[in-house]
Amino acid sequence: MYVRFFKRLLDFAFAILFMPLFAALCIVIGTAIKIEDRGPIFYRSERLGKYGKPFKMYKFRSMKINAPDWRLEDGSTFNAENDPRQTRIGKILRKTSIDEIPQLLNIIKGEMSFIGPRPDPLDWIQRYSNEDKVLLEVLPGVTGYNQAYFRNSTDGRQKTDNDIYYAKNISFTMDIKIFFTTIISVLYKKNIYKSYTNISKAEVKQ
Repeated sequence: MYVRFFKRLLDFAFAILFMPLFAALCIVIGTAIKIEDRGPIFYRSERLGKYGKPFKMYKFRSMKINAPDWRLEDGSTFNAENDPRQTRIGKILRKTSIDEIPQLLNIIKGEMSFIGPRPDPLDWIQRYSNEDKVLLEVLPGVTGYNQAYFRNSTDGRQKTDNDIYYAKNISFTMDIKIFFTTIISVLYKKNIYKSYTNISKAEVKQ
């Protein structure tokens, strides 16, 4: 009952509640982004949605215009504090996770939930085993089990395993724990960037 009805109801209600904040941020952040490089305010990325249906996930743009898509060998996104692709305002947006706020639009459209597995790029479906596809049975989330407890400290396989755990054990209690743990993680800036101490340049796909 919770997953099929109340979860969606809560998502929609809180997304509408936060829309005035989103509108205010669009004015402030949008102006800052435009002043820096005159580029688009939003970044739209195609991701895997529920049942494998592609959708465009919204973010405030934190990368320079036409920045290349860098991936590690495991398929996960390259994410470092000194990433030369980030804009000055983008570094602040990424550290505070404010860049994710436009996903309120995805929630209202029914493409995402506040809590759920973080949506993977479309090409990741080729990596999914039959067990991994349980991820496609739930709405992807703005934050989730892996995001709250590990953020960017895990590799692609670990992230998938953590998200599978959530998809198989989803509950109202777990969602509440993830919500408050995410807030703590963001406030204390935990695991914002991956550690690349033992990763060579050859492992970054450009």
